Amino acid sequence: MKDELIKRFVSYAEIDTQSNEESDTCPSTPGQMELARKLVSELQELGLTEVTVDEHAYVMATLPANSDKDVPTIGFLAHLDTATDFTGANVKPQIIENYDGGDIVLNPELNIVLSTDSFPELPEYKGHTLITTDGTTLLGADNKAGIAEIMTAMAYLLAHPEIKHGKIRVAFTPDEEIGRGPHKFDVAAFGASYAYTVDGGPLGELEYESFNAAAAKISFKGVNVHPGTAKGKMVHSSKIAMAFHLRLPAGEAPEFTDGYEGFYHLISMQGSAEHSKLAYIIRDFDRANFEKRKANIAAIVDEFKSTYGDDNVVLEMNDQYYNMREKIEPVRHIVDIAHEAMVNLGISPVIRPIRGGTDGSQLSYMGLPTPNIFTGGENFHGKFEYASVDVMLKAVNVIIEIARLFEQNSN
Repeated sequence: MKDELIKRFVSYAEIDTQSNEESDTCPSTPGQMELARKLVSELQELGLTEVTVDEHAYVMATLPANSDKDVPTIGFLAHLDTATDFTGANVKPQIIENYDGGDIVLNPELNIVLSTDSFPELPEYKGHTLITTDGTTLLGADNKAGIAEIMTAMAYLLAHPEIKHGKIRVAFTPDEEIGRGPHKFDVAAFGASYAYTVDGGPLGELEYESFNAAAAKISFKGVNVHPGTAKGKMVHSSKIAMAFHLRLPAGEAPEFTDGYEGFYHLISMQGSAEHSKLAYIIRDFDRANFEKRKANIAAIVDEFKSTYGDDNVVLEMNDQYYNMREKIEPVRHIVDIAHEAMVNLGISPVIRPIRGGTDGSQLSYMGLPTPNIFTGGENFHGKFEYASVDVMLKAVNVIIEIARLFEQNSN
């Protein structure tokens, strides 16, 4: 199973599926459709049924039940795209067998080192098989590790009919990283009662709480004049943008927060004297605090409008998803089954809030309660991303065990 899992993951990671929030198409990039079609072919070769892909790169397939019991249909999902934060082109995964627990030189030419000083959890993976980047791209374990794990679990269940299970649906979705993953997802066509995203990080993660999330873009218009004659005439939009950012509480940013603490996160800035733009994501677990954060952004915008003119400071803000706990608590048994599956496999469940979001955040509000389980990846969204194959194999086994427990617990 190990070699099969590695082969799958590497083949997926090598396809550039980085999403693009500036695109208004779905999928936002062509590489996602390329991977979707590859997965359709593989699902068909494995022998799954009802394998489909639509024009938006949503892939669905069925592993038919092999039990006579009345078992709820469950689903497993992962997303096709990789993050916008760092390039996903020309990914060259590196496989390190029997990791020695020390620093890993990712790229000797560029002196890029995955160090234990910077990443103190790294020695915990001593003896594991690790997959790393070459230091010039992200890896894409978020979420191609999840895709590989779901595919490998389905292959194993097909090869082991003695493991009884109900009907299982799998889905692979586009554009999760830009908050659009479920926007065109057909919950009715998927036909599952419950689902799990396989989109977490280290071993044991089991998550059913997510942020409430919004995105905000603020555009600033200035007046550019030759600097030699600019006195009293130039209005520098980039300086207005910087002044705006300094109005936000400095300590309420990702680098200063953890646990249940929310934040404002400046994800990009573009600017010149004439035109500038700030893009933020706004996050909070508490819905009332979330609304206060959005109101604070809007109030600062109104202040800047009064100073610089209504047309010169423009806010676009929209909600992306909400805390999925509200929708999962009434069906808490699906979390309990995942917990039991991990315990049965000797894994200590780590139940904590997702400091981010998964497709499950939106799907839970669309009528498909969807908690999240680990993949074995670390340091997502950057050049120091890596994944433990040993933990990835455990994720495969958790998927299999969840399917078995749903059947075992049914009449």
